[in-house]
Amino acid sequence: MRSKKATDISAGQAVLLTALILILFFTGIWAWMAWNAGSGVAMGVHGWIALGFGTFFSLVIGCGLMALMFFSSRSGYDEVADPFRPKSPEHDDPD
Repeated sequence: MRSKKATDISAGQAVLLTALILILFFTGIWAWMAWNAGSGVAMGVHGWIALGFGTFFSLVIGCGLMALMFFSSRSGYDEVADPFRPKSPEHDDPD
């Protein structure tokens, strides 16, 4: 009898993996075509400033939201919002 290894994949997993690889491939082709379509356009100083500010503030907002998520998770605020999660003994109040 053949034992199932961790590297064996089923037919459904193979189809899913093939579909995801094809999506990634065609997305790469689309990105390359879009990048080359705008290659002759010059961007002025205001465009570079807007790009820099947009990148900076996107990173600030993303990092801030991730920090708030970890803070909320560590402080136990999410425990009240999930009635289906089993309560752990260290967070139970003796009242």
